[in-house]
Amino acid sequence: MANRLPVIAIVLLALLILAYSSFFVVNERQQAIVLRFGEIVDVKTEPGLYFKLPFGFAEADSVQMIEDRVMRFDLDDIRVQVSGGRFYEVDAFIAYRIADPRRFRQAVSGSVPLAEQRLRTRLDASLRRVYGLRGFEAALSEERSSMMREVRDQLRPDATSLGLEITDVRIRRTDLTAEVSQQTYERMKAERLAEAERLRARGREAAQRIRARADREVVEIVADARRESEILRGEGEAERNGIFADAFTRDPEFFEFYRSMAAYTAALNGDATTMVLSPDSQFFRFFGNPMGRTQAEQPAAPAQTPPAAGADLTTGSTQP
Repeated sequence: MANRLPVIAIVLLALLILAYSSFFVVNERQQAIVLRFGEIVDVKTEPGLYFKLPFGFAEADSVQMIEDRVMRFDLDDIRVQVSGGRFYEVDAFIAYRIADPRRFRQAVSGSVPLAEQRLRTRLDASLRRVYGLRGFEAALSEERSSMMREVRDQLRPDATSLGLEITDVRIRRTDLTAEVSQQTYERMKAERLAEAERLRARGREAAQRIRARADREVVEIVADARRESEILRGEGEAERNGIFADAFTRDPEFFEFYRSMAAYTAALNGDATTMVLSPDSQFFRFFGNPMGRTQAEQPAAPAQTPPAAGADLTTGSTQP
């Protein structure tokens, strides 16, 4: 019995090896391709525990696991030319999944890097075609969505031949190249400077209009003020003349005296006033006569009768 234990152990070990090599597990993120002598005999797409022939090292049944989730492939710094002739740099990515494992195995031997290498070439060509029919502004407008759908539709036939399903294509960045960026910057700078000059010209024009309107209003206001002042001055002078006329009619002599005194004040104002006039001038008539009469205007003195003969000149009596 003791001699049989090693044999039993070897048999059990062989059975375990056979069992281990005869079963495989597929999880929810994987698909399995069962190969027999290099040929596909089965494809397992549902998760679970499956059986195959053992001894895959002897080219019996072998299993190749491939992804069953959506994968992403990025394509960076693609230099494309738009319809205007300028070049731009584009970043894009593809979201895809392995929809047909059998075809995927036959096309690229189940190699994801090899499949992505082929997708790179097709995506590059598709982006160039789509951008070549449009201008740069299209990628920055609402047309961006239609461009991505167009690229996706162009990639789908080639992806299907690889056993892949393109779920989405996204353009992440559309940017100017260095030389185009500088040219665009200079053009935008010139446009902004021109726009600024137009705004300044409009501002100067508006300022001139406002200034002209203000000057016109000033002239009108000053003219109205002068007209009102002349009217008020005329009314005041008329009222003053009325007062003077009333005063003159009440006391002509006092009024004439007052006017003469005012004239003296105005004419003799200052320390170096020199006037050359005749002493009996009308201007100085109040200097010699408080009544303002000149010598010619004074009443003549009554004539004196000669004394009678025999009259006493000292006593004023006459002698008989």
